[in-house]
Amino acid sequence: MSSEVLNFQGLVDAIEQTHSTLAIQAAKAVNISLTLRNWFIGHHIAEYQLSGADRANYGEGLLKELAQALQAQGISNAGRRQLYGYLNFYRAYPQMVRAASAQSALKLLPPSLHAISAPKKVRTVSAQSDLPAGLSIDQLLNRLSYSHFELLVDMDMPLKRLFYEVEAVRGNWSVRELKRQIATQYFERSGLSTDKEALARLTHQHAAQDHPQHVIRDPYVFEFLGLQVQEVMTERKLEQALLDKLQTFLMELGHGFCFEARQKRLLIGREHAFVDLVFYHRILKCHVLVELKNDEFKHEHLGQLNAYVSYYKQHEMTAGDQPPIGILLCTQKNHDMVQYALADMGNPLFVSNYQLQLPPTRDMEDFLRRALAELTPLGDAS
Repeated sequence: MSSEVLNFQGLVDAIEQTHSTLAIQAAKAVNISLTLRNWFIGHHIAEYQLSGADRANYGEGLLKELAQALQAQGISNAGRRQLYGYLNFYRAYPQMVRAASAQSALKLLPPSLHAISAPKKVRTVSAQSDLPAGLSIDQLLNRLSYSHFELLVDMDMPLKRLFYEVEAVRGNWSVRELKRQIATQYFERSGLSTDKEALARLTHQHAAQDHPQHVIRDPYVFEFLGLQVQEVMTERKLEQALLDKLQTFLMELGHGFCFEARQKRLLIGREHAFVDLVFYHRILKCHVLVELKNDEFKHEHLGQLNAYVSYYKQHEMTAGDQPPIGILLCTQKNHDMVQYALADMGNPLFVSNYQLQLPPTRDMEDFLRRALAELTPLGDAS
């Protein structure tokens, strides 16, 4: 043990370094465990499809039935679409078994896989005989999250997947950055470029890098840890305070608003979306989705809310329900821009009833002015 005497600042620095180092280790450990968990789920499904004793009883409906059974057991992220993704993940990265062995998960492996889990130099499964050597599966597991792998699995061209594996690790890309580079066809642009290194330098110079703390905000991770959405979701203080007041304001109107959820998470395809406030209106017999934007009105805000309303119409309506309603509130720079978005409200009687039962636009505008005036001392801190 060092005999050096710490001063106060040294004490602060030592604790900060300890916290940062172990927090990074914890985030990495959680990330690896989640990735392996999803790979094992995919493996078990594949094994059952191949040799399950009663597999003929389920056929094409296997994943739907399995999702219902797993969700009844309280297992998170086990919807039909997600199970299908885990199965694809297993098939795309079968050599993950060796990484699982290295991570002390050997006891989870069936005997049939023990023989191929012996430690040896392993290249990424994207690397085939006609491809350049890629990264080891251990390198990928330690540097990429499952959300990264989700994007990579979708690529059916081995060289393209290998390219993004290497570039994501080399640039320490966040999931959002990998998604952006795929969407902007970085692989194709690189193939067309005569100076590929110059393009790579320019790409990595402006790329958003991943940070250990981002792992803990991954929806997959916090559900894997058994946390609730509101425990880990972070919002700007001003927006949070406005939502607090807005929720109370609507409940106190007496127009029939029944609070249902806050920051309601929707899984639309593979995208996670969050609705600020969800109410069920007992008089109108419909859901009311409220989105608060802490800036001026933009057309994309309306498109986003319309997507949420359409999702609710398809997945959340039950017998006797009227179509859901979306309310978009924009507060900054244009306090009077209070835009109501109606989704397929073609029934004139319902539109008339809606106008009587929901708060008038002027009331909402006045509320936002008062709320912003009261909250001004909070500033815009994050």
